[in-house]
Amino acid sequence: MDTDHIDSLLPPEMALQAELVGVAKVNMSAIKTLVLAILAGAFIAFGAIFSTTVTAGSTMSFGVTRLIGGLAFSLGLVLVIVGGAELFTGNNLIIMAWANKKVSTLQVIRNWILVYTGNMIGAAFIVVIMLFSRQYLFGSGAVGINMLNIAKAKCELGFTQAIALGILCNILVCLAVWLCYSARSASVKILSIVFPISAFVAAGFEHSIANMYFIPMGILLRESGTPDFLNLVNKSAQNYASVSWNNYFVNNLLPVTIGNIIGGAGLVGLVYWFVYLKKAKENQA
Repeated sequence: MDTDHIDSLLPPEMALQAELVGVAKVNMSAIKTLVLAILAGAFIAFGAIFSTTVTAGSTMSFGVTRLIGGLAFSLGLVLVIVGGAELFTGNNLIIMAWANKKVSTLQVIRNWILVYTGNMIGAAFIVVIMLFSRQYLFGSGAVGINMLNIAKAKCELGFTQAIALGILCNILVCLAVWLCYSARSASVKILSIVFPISAFVAAGFEHSIANMYFIPMGILLRESGTPDFLNLVNKSAQNYASVSWNNYFVNNLLPVTIGNIIGGAGLVGLVYWFVYLKKAKENQA
């Protein structure tokens, strides 16, 4: 029986696969990259919606509630990897191809900027649709109050704390992507994704692209929700004064993005490059 198509790739082969994928990503046309990035932003937003909804009004313990939210959020990366899309945090692994001199610095920067922009557009598109859907009123407003509480917690992070949480998050996200390089089937890819992604959500780590949905949704809900919403949940806008555009960009998106790059590119991509690709290149030389 031929096992070539069913056995998982071993780490040295995974590193070569990661390099090939990185080269392919940077050589993709700008329009294709942007469209696939918009899809990824929307896919991650769907994971965030799923997570927010299933944890709304939870009376279970903190840990169990976070675990359920993490399992639900895994939907986002499953859609990205299996469905095919371009996600900024996962694309931090392009650094492996860069470190092996297969792609240029400008190519990496171009890809990251295009994908980051597309991810933001995709997430924003879902935010607008969700606002018009009034899904936040479901569960007698429990979904909406959960959205606001999530956004509030994220906007109140300290700068250094947000960087650290971003580093930890993208270590796990890029490990999930790394494990997928080993997989030969969609089912194995999904299994490879679920545990690392559930872990980062359950632990409260910070994902820049997910926050492009979570925080703007909270801001717009605070500013533009139905007039009766805050009364329905017995809250006032002042309770969520920290949920603002300034805090979104300064306290969260900027430091979390920095942390995501350090964690994904530095602590996963460059480490695996050093272990598997650098040695192979030296041997060839």
